[in-house]
Amino acid sequence: MEYRIERDTMGEVRVPADRYWGAQTQRSLEHFRIGAGRFRMPTEVIRAYGLLKKAAARANLELGELPEDIARAIMQAAEEVVQGKLDDHFPLVVFQTGSGTQTNMNVNEVLANRASELLGHPLGSKHVHPNDHVNRGQSSNDTFPTAMYVAVALSLHRRLYPAAEGLLQTLEEKAQAFDTIVKIGRTHLMDAVPITLGQEVGSWAAQLRNTLGMVKEAEKGLYHLAIGGTAVGTGLNAHPRFGELVARYLAEETGLPFRVAENRFAALAAHDELVQVSASLRTLAGALMKMGNDVRWLASGPYGGIGEIFIPANEPGSSIMPGKVNPTQVEALTMVVVRVFGNDQTVAFAGSQGNFQLNVYKPVMVDAVLESINLLADAMESFNEHLAKGIEPNLERIQEHLDKNPMLATALNKAIGYDRAAEIVKKAIKERKSLKQAALELGYLSEEEFDRIVVPMRLAKPHEGA
Repeated sequence: MEYRIERDTMGEVRVPADRYWGAQTQRSLEHFRIGAGRFRMPTEVIRAYGLLKKAAARANLELGELPEDIARAIMQAAEEVVQGKLDDHFPLVVFQTGSGTQTNMNVNEVLANRASELLGHPLGSKHVHPNDHVNRGQSSNDTFPTAMYVAVALSLHRRLYPAAEGLLQTLEEKAQAFDTIVKIGRTHLMDAVPITLGQEVGSWAAQLRNTLGMVKEAEKGLYHLAIGGTAVGTGLNAHPRFGELVARYLAEETGLPFRVAENRFAALAAHDELVQVSASLRTLAGALMKMGNDVRWLASGPYGGIGEIFIPANEPGSSIMPGKVNPTQVEALTMVVVRVFGNDQTVAFAGSQGNFQLNVYKPVMVDAVLESINLLADAMESFNEHLAKGIEPNLERIQEHLDKNPMLATALNKAIGYDRAAEIVKKAIKERKSLKQAALELGYLSEEEFDRIVVPMRLAKPHEGA
């Protein structure tokens, strides 16, 4: 491999000749071989950094802080980062300095070398300087949290929200299609009064939409950016209008209402907004767990379980039991959920560890949140496509369970009172008789009265038409 010599304040470093990064990136590669291959800094962060550095160069140009040729070369190089053309030049891992300084310098060095190249100068020449030009008016302490928030907000809009809306559409359509199918309800895993299958599926959709709304509400905190605070929040070495302009340009580029945080000391020292987003993702994941477990129970069988719905048979379920089919999409979804729960614990603890003017757990926080977003999006898309769209009712089994449901006796409370209705239920269960037969044998109701009062659909929708 051919090398060139790059220099930083600590001396000379050999860097692969075809790489745009410089000395500080190379030092990080050599000193932080932790989780390489699995815990590379997320591309979402890198591309958000591209947006940020492009906006910073534009702001510095407007403010007269950079020569026009250098500012425009940085902007062009930054746009290449945004488009993913330079992904191979960002090799660093998540487990590095807790402020993200090495990733910030990785971006600065790549942009400086690429911008120098665009202006006709060799790599390593520092015609465009990574600190003096690319990092002008900035610090890792305000750029990394800004890139974190931009990356997470964009990932929510590009990945999580579309996946959730796709699943919601399927569930809401199924709820409407199944609205007239009356079935047994269950509370405490025990028989309860009737509902419709549409009401059951509709409850999943309602819970999912509610928790998705919580994520969208939490997202609003991400719009408040640390940029312009530089090292400790004072804005030292930055033009007074720099942060405001950068936030405005980021808003223009993304279509999201980014603005400067009201208190940039807090924006560097704590990331409660990211903690809140993680908590809302955990809550959304909990809704998916509930739905997944309901599907798992309702599809259990085919003979020894509940078996009230059919789900798609996507692949063989056993290496030894022929013909066995398992609820694999549910299992994948719920494994994602527990991973999201674990990520949230990481973010919550890391978020509590700010000291004085800086939280130094930034990289692991953003990595965990982005992993949760991507896993949830992938899992919801997979569950929707390979399971939810194929849910069908097992009408025969639903009717069988409904006919045997002793809790239909709840309809008799007003007519004969709770105690007599309970006596009917106990007799029916003990003697393995129908409710109707037990009621007639006890002499509490005539057959005509029983049939008029005990109507399953009326129990499922007691106020319809009222």
